[in-house]
Amino acid sequence: MNELDKYRGCLIGGAVGDALGYPVEFMTLEDIRKKYGRNGITEYDVRNGVAEISDDTQMTLFTATGILLGKTRSCLRGISGDASVYIWYNYRDWYRTQTEKYPLSGYHHSWLDGIPELFSRRAPGNTCLSVLKGDKSGTLDNPINNSKGCGGVMRVAPVGLYFGKREYLSDRDPLEAMEIGTETAALTHGHPLGYIPAAALSYLVALLSHNDMPLEEAIEEMTYKVYREYDAKDETEEYIDDFRSIIDKAYFMALDKSIDDENAIRSLGAGWVAEEAFAIALFCSLRYSDDFEKAVSAAVNHDGDSDSTGAITGNILGAYLGLSSIPGNFIDNLELKDIILEIADDLYHDCPLDSWNIAETPDEIKWENKYSHFDKYYQE
Repeated sequence: MNELDKYRGCLIGGAVGDALGYPVEFMTLEDIRKKYGRNGITEYDVRNGVAEISDDTQMTLFTATGILLGKTRSCLRGISGDASVYIWYNYRDWYRTQTEKYPLSGYHHSWLDGIPELFSRRAPGNTCLSVLKGDKSGTLDNPINNSKGCGGVMRVAPVGLYFGKREYLSDRDPLEAMEIGTETAALTHGHPLGYIPAAALSYLVALLSHNDMPLEEAIEEMTYKVYREYDAKDETEEYIDDFRSIIDKAYFMALDKSIDDENAIRSLGAGWVAEEAFAIALFCSLRYSDDFEKAVSAAVNHDGDSDSTGAITGNILGAYLGLSSIPGNFIDNLELKDIILEIADDLYHDCPLDSWNIAETPDEIKWENKYSHFDKYYQE
């Protein structure tokens, strides 16, 4: 399958699951069915003509621009810091969109701050807000808190897309994606079960978006690699068995057709914490591995964090099946779909600049304005 279709599918798919689940995020399954019918919510609850994305997709987009800011700096200057440094700068910009009015004054790092729609506050997570309010990020060695909320995992899909393709990695073993996914989540979530699921999602997206392999095989490989990596570390070995247990549970229930979706998801949790959100997404993705619509519908109809479980499911199946697998009715009214596709394309095509050449072609000039002189990008 065309890799660009998988990049687009991953980011659009995540936004679709997010937008489908956002209106019911804080509702019980019983209340969802009372409002939307016996099958729950299966179509967008459109507001002002669009299916609104939440903070999940917003932060996912800022993750991507952070990655590309760092890469562009490396191309133009020959030196850059860790990817997580630039992602942190971009998350601080996202925080400003949640706490200030458009347009922003002063210096900022992401061209996304030029998009008025991203200044909409869509139930942002308290952990992310509280950390980003300050000027200090968390690291693996110095955790910022003890949170294992799902805010760390729901935003890292671009890490898997981008760092899974690096040419110097061994074939089909994108460990760098796992490492950077871990560091990205740890910026705001300090508990090992807050960042291990982010490592797992990054690795899984890397496998699915750069290889044509069965989803079941990819999940098995991801589970093995994550367990091997984190069982050997003092700070995570206490928790890796808990993560492995819930992932195995989701895997085997997905294959057991005698267990219905409702009871299976309920037994995995509500998705407010990272390992539960990831496990629910794995269950839905594997059970409906050839049907994007059924998977995201199952992922949002439960008592819990519907937009996050929907977003992660959409990321996984979008990377696996590609944009072409997503029904048109889910794309037509999706908020900021063109921006999401543009960022997917940027991750795929990568930085065209280097320190030896002045940007000359329209594509080069556009890239420089977005990721080096981004304050010019939306000027008339």
